[in-house]
Amino acid sequence: MSEPHTLYDTIGHIAIITLNRPKARNAFSPEMITLWREYLEKARSDNNVRVIVVTGKGDTFCSGGDIRDMAEGKLKSWDMKRFLWDGVHRIVLTLEDLDKPVIAAINGAAMGAGMDMAIMCDLRVCSDKAKLAESYIMMGLVPGDGGAYFLPRLVGTSKALELLLTGDVMTAEEALNLGIVNRVVPHDQLMKETMKLAEKIANKPPLAVSMMKRAVYQGVTSTLRAHLDYISSQLSLLSETKDHHEAAMSFLEKRKPQFSGE
Repeated sequence: MSEPHTLYDTIGHIAIITLNRPKARNAFSPEMITLWREYLEKARSDNNVRVIVVTGKGDTFCSGGDIRDMAEGKLKSWDMKRFLWDGVHRIVLTLEDLDKPVIAAINGAAMGAGMDMAIMCDLRVCSDKAKLAESYIMMGLVPGDGGAYFLPRLVGTSKALELLLTGDVMTAEEALNLGIVNRVVPHDQLMKETMKLAEKIANKPPLAVSMMKRAVYQGVTSTLRAHLDYISSQLSLLSETKDHHEAAMSFLEKRKPQFSGE
C-alpha cells in the first residue's frame, strides 16, 4: 500500500507537514493538495501547535505542477480552474489566514508553484543545495497560485518581473541575497536548524506571536493611521494576558518564563 502524498507529524509545539511524492519530485497531485489543506486546518485547530513547518521528502521541496500531466493535456481549461479554486487556492488562503507562523524548510528544488508555496510561508530556511525558480514562463504559463502577488512584496516589482519573465534558476545564496529566503544552512543541517528556529518561536508567548504576525501583514496593506489604531488595540489586549504578566514576573525574578497562551 502506497504512502499518502502528504504526511503530518507533531514534535512538541511544532507541526511538520511533509510533501511525500519524492519519485515525482513532490509535484502536485489532487491527493497532495487535499491533504496539505486538511493538515493546515488540523494544525490551526490544535491548541498545542504553535508553529508549522512545511518541507519535502527526498531531494526536492516541490516541483509544482506535474509536467507529465501538462504534456498529456490531462487538465482542460475548466478543470484547471476548478483545481486551482478548490485545491491550490484554498492552501494559499489558509496560509494567509493562519495566525500561527509557517516555516518552509526548502530541502531541494522549489520550482514554479513549488517556489510560490515556499514564499507564501512566513519564513524560509533553505538548504545550500536548493535551487529556486519562477519557471512558469518556460511552460508558457503564469503563476495561477498567487506567485505574482507575493513575489513583488518580497523583492519589489522590477526584480519580480525579471524572475517571472526569465524563469532564471537561483541558487540558495542568490535567493538569500534577494530576501526570498531568511537563512541558508548546510544541507544536512536543514531540519535541525529549522526546528531550532521553530522551537525558538514556539517558546514565545503564543498570543503575542499570533498578533505580531497579523500586525505585520495588516501593516503591509494598511494606512499608517489605521495600523496605529489596530496595533494599539492589540497591545491593550495583550497587556491583560497571563503571559504578559508571566513575562514581566519572570524577568524580575530572573527565571525562565512559562507561557500558557492565555
